[in-house]
Amino acid sequence: MHTIKFDMYQTLALAVTALLLGAWLRKKITFLTRFCIPAPVVGGLVFAIVTCILHSCGIVDVTFDDTLREVCMVFFFTSVGFQANMKVLKSGGKDLAVFLVLVIILITSQNLIAVGLSKPLHVSALIGMCTGSIPMVGGHGTAGAFGPVLEDFGVKGATTIATAAATYGLIMGSLIGGPIGNHLIKKHDLLKTVHEEDDSVLVEDEQKHEREVSMYPTAVFQLIIAIGIGTIFSYVLSKTGLTFPVYIGAMIAAALIRNIGEYTGKIKVCMGEINDLGGIALSLFLGIAMITLQIWQLAALALPLVVLLLAQTLFMIFYADIVTFRVLGKDYDAAVIVSGLCGFGMGATPNAMANMQALCDKYVMSVKAFLIIPIVGSLFADFINSLIITAFINII
Repeated sequence: MHTIKFDMYQTLALAVTALLLGAWLRKKITFLTRFCIPAPVVGGLVFAIVTCILHSCGIVDVTFDDTLREVCMVFFFTSVGFQANMKVLKSGGKDLAVFLVLVIILITSQNLIAVGLSKPLHVSALIGMCTGSIPMVGGHGTAGAFGPVLEDFGVKGATTIATAAATYGLIMGSLIGGPIGNHLIKKHDLLKTVHEEDDSVLVEDEQKHEREVSMYPTAVFQLIIAIGIGTIFSYVLSKTGLTFPVYIGAMIAAALIRNIGEYTGKIKVCMGEINDLGGIALSLFLGIAMITLQIWQLAALALPLVVLLLAQTLFMIFYADIVTFRVLGKDYDAAVIVSGLCGFGMGATPNAMANMQALCDKYVMSVKAFLIIPIVGSLFADFINSLIITAFINII
């Protein structure tokens, strides 16, 4: 079969095309906007489906150089790091702790479901783990890390299974998050719970910041400097023997720069412009991630694995709608956080951000959601997930 290869520049251009296509389709197809499906997901899925058809029919195999995907991801999370104002973190401390506990319960439950259903489906519990929190909360990165570990325990094709399950989760997490949040807002008339005046502590100065074209170069330079310093932090963290996301060092560096600037007044951080640049990086990351999905991997999943993945989807809907929403207070912020939880609970933190952005674009901004989700999803979820996965594997 003939192969068409797109280099990283062509891949980026196609990702932008997918974004524009998604935005156009959202305008033309009402239910996409009504249910808050993010534009990168809409356009990216169209591309992924086309490449899947071409591959499955033996017409042509399309491959992409996704090098810039990681670059865009690092830029996005660095912009998130700049938002880590200590004043804001202190004000959201209780909510952060509660949500972190909810995420721990989610991770544990995903693995219990995977292991619990394995026996009646007559598959190994370790194979079941390939559909648990490894691909769900962990995504493709954790699937790639723990797949070989499970193969060492005798599970043939564990990496392929976990990667395929992660692909499924990435799609479903993006498709169910917006609709669930939208349903909760309408069902409970949650817009009446939005009190602008009560957000005075949480609302960042950047929310009111007037953008200046002349400040965008400075904002880019601040992002690049944080990323450069972050490589040193990442190197030091790697010496602990633990696995951390590639962007963790950049987030720490950005947070330090932001807070040093806040307390000394010596550094003016261009938060408004950095937020804009972070939003662009997020859209580009999602565009590349979606067009490079290999949907045909899902066809290789046998019936027991399909059942396991459907069970994870139903549980995610139940846990988000019935448990998380109620524990977090049944208000507008809780509904937006729920949409984000679906994003990284079955896919990745950038998908969570896209889910929330689509919801907030339709209604109003939720400062609390955009504070809690990236901090827990980026700083804590992967670390805690790795510990719980390791515990399950050793117990099994």
